Amino acid sequence: MKLKCFAAGLIAACFTTAPVWAADYPAKPLHVVVPWPAGGLVDLPARLVAEKLQKSLGVAVIVENKPGAGGMIGAAEVARSAPDGYTIMLTTSAMNMNAAIRSNMPFDVNKDFEPIAGAAYTSLILVAAPEGPQSLAQIIAAARKSPGKLSYASAGAGTPGNFAGEMLKTAEKLDIVHVPYKGGPPAMIDQMSGLVDFHFANAAVALPQISANKVKALAVASAKRMPQLPQVPTMAEAGVGDFDLDQWIGYLAPAGTPAEIIGRLNKAITAAIGDKELQATLERSGMTAATGASAQDFKSYVQQDFSKWAKVAQSANIKLD
Repeated sequence: MKLKCFAAGLIAACFTTAPVWAADYPAKPLHVVVPWPAGGLVDLPARLVAEKLQKSLGVAVIVENKPGAGGMIGAAEVARSAPDGYTIMLTTSAMNMNAAIRSNMPFDVNKDFEPIAGAAYTSLILVAAPEGPQSLAQIIAAARKSPGKLSYASAGAGTPGNFAGEMLKTAEKLDIVHVPYKGGPPAMIDQMSGLVDFHFANAAVALPQISANKVKALAVASAKRMPQLPQVPTMAEAGVGDFDLDQWIGYLAPAGTPAEIIGRLNKAITAAIGDKELQATLERSGMTAATGASAQDFKSYVQQDFSKWAKVAQSANIKLD
């Protein structure tokens, strides 16, 4: 009889522990891993939202920059973390792009993460030093005249900027050298000094330097012109069609994180991003705040995005290994 009671109690505990645990969440600091360097595209929304989350969740929210390998080092660490809601990640669609062109990923983008919420969307801007190429047409002409001489920078192998550079090379049949960096800011530093000929930079890093006349915007890699740069043509308008590389920025947790915790985080993050002042700050940095979608809707979007880039990579024959 005692054995039966013990077994019944154990079964009951198994079915009640997770909801009770989730109800107490969060009970300690939350760590947000940004697999990109400080001062880059993802760093700004990560810190803006963290400040809001600290107030709404009542615990410290610590942003940790862990850059390298096109965002894969930090992402791999999150994938290995305990699925308890205390370690999450803010990353970009670069994760899907990496998976579309690499065969040796340290994680499965579709199985090792649980999407939580979108944060923002942004575009890439084709930039060059003021004394460098003055148009996309000049880049193409120079590359054809001297194959292998021109170089383009990116925030790392497999990042959107790398993807854009390879798409340009494939579309125009060009021989241009790729120079990967550990994030957007160091790539921009060498761009301003003219050590590389051009690159597709994220808007958050590019816009301040464009305003300061330290780099020149030649085109935007999106379907429409950017409100912040109405005079700058799209890639299609500049002569290279079908070149839309808008990217998402969003929060993900390790796979297996309880649905109750995912829901709590989605609600808190969505509320934070709904702040008008925060949205205005993002817009000044070339980002558009995400709408308040559910975790399931964001998950579907991320999965569709992966399928999109897998098809693009295959059709353009873009591979890194």
